[in-house]
Amino acid sequence: MIILFNFLIFPGFLFSASIGLLSCWVDRKVTARLQWRIGPPWHQNFTDLIKLFGKETIVPEGAKFTFLLAPYLGFLSLILVATILGQAIFLPKQSFSADLIVILYLLVIPAISLIIGASSSRNPLASIGASREMKLVLSYELPFILAIIAMIIKSGGRIRLAEILAQQQISGSNIFSWAGFAALAAMIFCAMGKIGLGPFEVSEAEQEIMAGTLIEYSGWPLAIFKLNKALLFYIMPMFCLLLFIGRDLSLWLLVLKYIAILVVFILIKNTNPRLRIDQVMRFFWGPVTVITLSAIVLAILGK
Repeated sequence: MIILFNFLIFPGFLFSASIGLLSCWVDRKVTARLQWRIGPPWHQNFTDLIKLFGKETIVPEGAKFTFLLAPYLGFLSLILVATILGQAIFLPKQSFSADLIVILYLLVIPAISLIIGASSSRNPLASIGASREMKLVLSYELPFILAIIAMIIKSGGRIRLAEILAQQQISGSNIFSWAGFAALAAMIFCAMGKIGLGPFEVSEAEQEIMAGTLIEYSGWPLAIFKLNKALLFYIMPMFCLLLFIGRDLSLWLLVLKYIAILVVFILIKNTNPRLRIDQVMRFFWGPVTVITLSAIVLAILGK
């Protein structure tokens, strides 16, 4: 019963989805204010989901069974990640060894589910979106892993998230080291790529490919994909927080740190135009990878 409660209620699905949907509202509200618009009310994302759940699910002719299965694969993986992150903060005794490696693997599945779902629809625009999503994953995944490796080295080889947090309670937050600062700078861009925020919103580019990977989705499956993005909006800032500024996690400081990282994401999104996929690949394989490699060297040197 306790495991089921953790998975479905707190710190799993219900808690993380609610925070994620509210974070998406903050993004929409700040974006609107920057554009001199009022923006939506706080409950708009919840209303949109309820509306989608009530709409008909249309399956394109010739679509494979994975078209309907794909969104749920990403959904389950993200609930697991949210539960693991929450346990590392609120229930550290219930976390398990090497959970950081599990998180690393699970965070790839949402992108894979997008690729599988879009490819199954047999829509040419969705296929272009799937192709771009594959290239995006190949671009950001390398520096993302390298940034995590830098923090593992910085934490004395620990691969359990609760132990990395405990280490920061003793030696201070990782961001206050050269290695930590460099790795966080790269991690922020990689996290935005995973969420699909601008300037890395290449697989759903509405001006070019009319929603790309999601063009054929409606009803429940589309709602699940929207919910996946909301979960990522909670998970990625929280993951950055735990790895790099994990000291002093009292409730109000936790909220302030989460909001600070969220604001950084939103500001980068609203101050940079969307990149072409070739520019995205050069960016991640070039300067971002160099920064993470430098972070690893600095971590080895104890800087």
